[in-house]
Amino acid sequence: MSVITQPNDLADLLRFEAESRYSRERVTLAAGNNLTLGTVIATDTATGKIAPLDPADTGSLSQASGVLINDCDATGADNPDALVVVRHAIVLRDALIWPAAITAEQMAAAIAHLRDRGILVRDAA
Repeated sequence: MSVITQPNDLADLLRFEAESRYSRERVTLAAGNNLTLGTVIATDTATGKIAPLDPADTGSLSQASGVLINDCDATGADNPDALVVVRHAIVLRDALIWPAAITAEQMAAAIAHLRDRGILVRDAA
């Protein structure tokens, strides 16, 4: 018998958001990235574009600013169709996508950055 693996969808990630899509922003994903739903992102303050969180970065990309809620491909050029939860939301820890080399301390710091923005990270119940 073959096994079918289904990727996460929005219901696997987002447990609460404010009415009228208040929690969401449409932003531009920087060229060179192909990200999936659940990726913890950072905003480059110089350009306003998002990229995956990079704890090793010495600038703004080291601070979590939200969670991507759609798959978004900007492999060849910037993509202005990224949807991100940036405020007043609850996301599930198991559905978040983190950088491969992130440490427990860096993850805790990123979760604190998200909490400061009003995004709570919770375990599935």
